[in-house]
Amino acid sequence: MIRYGIAVFLSAFLLFLVQPLISRFILPWFGGSSAVWTTCMLFFQVFLLAGYAYAHLSIRSFSPRWQALIHAGLLAVAAMTLPVIPAEGLKPQGGENPTLRVLALLTMSVGLPYFALSSTGPLLQAWFARAKPGRSPYVLYALSNVGSLLALLSYPFLFEPWLGRIHQAYAWSGGFVLFALLCAAVGLGHRHDGTRPDRGTAQGPTPPLVTRGLWVALPMCASVMLLAVTNQLCQDVASVPFLWVLPLSLYLLTFIVTFAGPRWYPRYWAILAMFGAIVAVVVAHNTGAGLSVKYQLLAYGGGLLTCCVVCHGELYRLRPEPARLTGYYLAISVGGALGGLFVGIVAPLVFRVYLEMYAGMAACVLLAMFCVARDAFGHLLAGHRLQVSLACAVAVLAAALLLMDHQRSATQRAVASERNFYGVLRVDEFYEGTAHHQYSLYHGIIEHGFQYRMPERRREPSTYYGENSGVALALMHLSGKPRKVGLVGLGTGTLATFGRPGDQFRFYEINPAVIELAGSHFTFLDDSAADIELVLGDARLSLEREEPQNFDLLALDAFSSDSIPVHLLTQEALDLYLRHLKPEGVICLHISNRHLDLRPVVQSLAQARGLHVSWVDSAGDIPPPENAGAQRVYAASWLLVSRERWVLESELIAPSVSKLPPVPEGFRPWTDDYSNLFSVLSERED
Repeated sequence: MIRYGIAVFLSAFLLFLVQPLISRFILPWFGGSSAVWTTCMLFFQVFLLAGYAYAHLSIRSFSPRWQALIHAGLLAVAAMTLPVIPAEGLKPQGGENPTLRVLALLTMSVGLPYFALSSTGPLLQAWFARAKPGRSPYVLYALSNVGSLLALLSYPFLFEPWLGRIHQAYAWSGGFVLFALLCAAVGLGHRHDGTRPDRGTAQGPTPPLVTRGLWVALPMCASVMLLAVTNQLCQDVASVPFLWVLPLSLYLLTFIVTFAGPRWYPRYWAILAMFGAIVAVVVAHNTGAGLSVKYQLLAYGGGLLTCCVVCHGELYRLRPEPARLTGYYLAISVGGALGGLFVGIVAPLVFRVYLEMYAGMAACVLLAMFCVARDAFGHLLAGHRLQVSLACAVAVLAAALLLMDHQRSATQRAVASERNFYGVLRVDEFYEGTAHHQYSLYHGIIEHGFQYRMPERRREPSTYYGENSGVALALMHLSGKPRKVGLVGLGTGTLATFGRPGDQFRFYEINPAVIELAGSHFTFLDDSAADIELVLGDARLSLEREEPQNFDLLALDAFSSDSIPVHLLTQEALDLYLRHLKPEGVICLHISNRHLDLRPVVQSLAQARGLHVSWVDSAGDIPPPENAGAQRVYAASWLLVSRERWVLESELIAPSVSKLPPVPEGFRPWTDDYSNLFSVLSERED
């Protein structure tokens, strides 16, 4: 039992530790988008399904001796692909389909080791069931979930803070070799077992079709909720390992608890708690920008936890006898993969806004009601399959209509909308028929600029880029000569209004939909007197490939919803910006944020390189209450960084500078290997 337990635990630990590890490697290559983790989860779920399918077929087709030999060979080949470090040559160039690129990159980097690990759990449990008849292999399943949970919790608190990514990869690879040797030792115990494979001829009656369907549907709903909640959190805060690990840990915790025994799933109390949590999620989602990070974590985490408890609790109630274990696990992995496919592939094609979370909650409610009704009235409904099917179809149709109505209400002001890998964009129309008639660009719930529609007003800078903003003051300081300006993040292109004849404005934008909408519904780029260049792709990767640009000014304004692309705020990123900056040039960073105070991040980076920092915190317009549309300029917080102190003390900039608070004692500068969002939560989050 001990050998089996250690091998199962280690395989699960490595299986889940590699998920944030490899995702951390490739996240900066795709702009820090929350969809990177969603796509990675899709990959992991599909390869988990492939591993379970291999285990299922191996058990049904080969004797235990051949199963052990084949699996040992697979582990040996997988070990030859180590270490799990993505090759630099796999970095995207800017025009590829990011979803396919992420999937291909993961397949080449970690595909075979992950496949081998994913198949080990069900194989070892099947071997244990054969070697120890009468003893429940579900203990090993619970042990594997404990290993998975410990791996996830140890990554943000142990591995990420103390080991660089390269060292993490080598440590994981060493663990894989150790696991392969241990698994081979377990397999040696079956080297003389040449009994015929279990082809299911003596497994008892086949479970009903409805039961097997629920084996797939229940984990699919839990998977949808996992990915949808993670997506929601990462869009509004940042796509970082902690916000990946927290929802996944809650998801696994529900597996551990519900599969520990029937007493851990009080069905009716759990369903009642799920209804209450869903109400809290709906309230939190509709509150939008007014909700702090901690309350988002509580609301969305509670919704995920209760929905998964119900789904996994019902799944445990439907468990088969041990002889059908691999088929059961295979069905669970099919459901998980289908959930990943729905969120990662189908939903962006079907929904114009993020409806996956609502779809997941609706499905959880419908399935819970179905399972309860089936147990309570199954004997009465046995002869009325057609009527039951029609009732289920009506319930699903009603849920679909509610989702469509929610989508319609969310886009009722939109004149255009786009959804792709990088998020949901829409152009909303406001104040039609007035002097303030405008188009506004939104990414999620955050406005990324607006433009007045009247010809005489469309060149007016607006939102965070008013004449008194930090970036505008820095541009005016450089106005005595033609300027070369780099801008990370396009938005509506508002900053192009400051362009003058002879200027070069070079915009870096990763999202092709932003470029399309900025050109089709806004005229800032066309109206600018400067020469405009647009570079498609992640700004950091693009700058790495380019020769020094000698920018007079480099402005960073690359937010998605209110989420921060952390890879643009590290020491390595700052060094790259300096390589492209003239000696007396200025780096302008837009740090307005609902949840995070990024001042100490930039200050610590600048101090480490001997740079000077000034903070320009400009006020917005105050329109009369009866005419909210008159507000043109919003309050904005910009940090200006330069090698030369005199630049920031110029007569144009100095009068608008606010006093910066000191960097907190012990604050660590962020690097590609280290960042800590909790250290920069704004005071209103406390």
